Amino acid sequence: MYKQNWIAIFLFIVCCSSAWASDLPDLSRATMPCKLSLSLNDPIIDLSLTDAVFLGLRDNRSIRSAYLQRIAQKFDLRVAEEQFAPKLTLSGNAITGRNQDDHYRSSEVTPTTTLLNELGTRTSLSWTNQLNQTNRTGNNQSNGVTFSIIQPLLRDAGTDVTTAPVRLARLAEQVNELSLRSTVSHTVTEIVIAYRELLRAQEQLQIARDGLARSQQLMAVNKALITAGRMAEFDIVQTEADAATQELGVEEATNQLDSNRRALLRLLAYDLNSPVRASDTLAVKRVDLNATEALRIAYEHQPEYLMQLISSEQASINLLVAKNQRLWDVSLVGKASQLRDSTLSETDSSSDKQWDKYVGIQFNIPISNSEARQNETRASVNVKNTAIQLEEMKQLTERDVGDAVRDVGTRYRQFEIAKRAKELSKRKLEIEREKLQVGRSSNFQVLSFETDLRNAENAQLNALIAFLNSQTLLDEKLGMTLESWDIALND
Repeated sequence: MYKQNWIAIFLFIVCCSSAWASDLPDLSRATMPCKLSLSLNDPIIDLSLTDAVFLGLRDNRSIRSAYLQRIAQKFDLRVAEEQFAPKLTLSGNAITGRNQDDHYRSSEVTPTTTLLNELGTRTSLSWTNQLNQTNRTGNNQSNGVTFSIIQPLLRDAGTDVTTAPVRLARLAEQVNELSLRSTVSHTVTEIVIAYRELLRAQEQLQIARDGLARSQQLMAVNKALITAGRMAEFDIVQTEADAATQELGVEEATNQLDSNRRALLRLLAYDLNSPVRASDTLAVKRVDLNATEALRIAYEHQPEYLMQLISSEQASINLLVAKNQRLWDVSLVGKASQLRDSTLSETDSSSDKQWDKYVGIQFNIPISNSEARQNETRASVNVKNTAIQLEEMKQLTERDVGDAVRDVGTRYRQFEIAKRAKELSKRKLEIEREKLQVGRSSNFQVLSFETDLRNAENAQLNALIAFLNSQTLLDEKLGMTLESWDIALND
């Protein structure tokens, strides 16, 4: 019997451990309804913005780390929600020894189940089996059942207090979900902006190359005019100096392109030496959004604002618990037990049954409970502080959303102006080059207009990128980045 008891204990522990470990949550991942449209084995990888976001969702380290944290967070919630589930424990011992009189062996097994309900009632049911074996006196076995119940009357009594840990855990889970949403949204925003910075660098390199090509064309025109005797030879120096400056601009643009490419690849957690190229074209789509409607959307979806709302609710629950802990610890208690004791030896055998039960009141009244008062004071202050922080967050959200909406409109108007300025600068240069051909202009004037055109092209490019980025940042301020990209968190 001694061996059988311990085999049963071992099998019980193994089964419970296996069941617990096998129920761990799997690692999820944010997804979007698209597939890669590129081949990662091409000599030059043409990367679309959608491809970049897809790769970021798959491999970005910040997103992967956030999902790893969610495994522990979900398990914390599970443990908290099991507060009202029956708890089973198994305790026991097995001893073998010898003294001056005899050789003895003993074993004891006690499975116990406990249950807490939402009123704060604690019940316990246990069964004990004890076996004592000696060579001289024989075997003695006792087993019995014990049932106990404790009902708090003041401290820890009532649904509000008893369920507080579960409610706090569920609120914490909501905060964790919002934090994940914020992390993914912010990372997607970073990827989108980094991608556009790569596009900007590519376009700036092309602008620099076009400027260099025009300078070389102007140099050829100057040489032809010098050969024809219509231009002084020293006038070509200006053109040569401008061409050298344009070569320097090409080198700087190439270096910036490489830097921006590496910045994007880092966000994608991809090889920094990969020869990627942004393949999207820069297109403008005007968006008209009412500031009042935008603010309503932000109040419903903005993670930081929603987390502050939850923080206020958590503070209220903590205050309720702190007030309850200042009450006296008074409980109704009851217990009933039955024990059967049997003895078996070579000369005698006997059996005896015993039972016991009681009901009553137990209490624990601290004479000085300054720690509980301290906790209540801190909880009360925290409630007031979270209310202030909520007001601040609400105003901050209103300001940020309003600024973001206005910024979108301003950036679009700036783009329209920059576009018109570039077209005029281009036309102005064309006219001046035609005038140079017939000797009605000078190199200085043409080079000046060349500089104006390059500045206008860069201004238009920067205005376009700024406008597109303002839309992306507006999505983040509204908490709508995931919806804009149709991203599912799968959490």
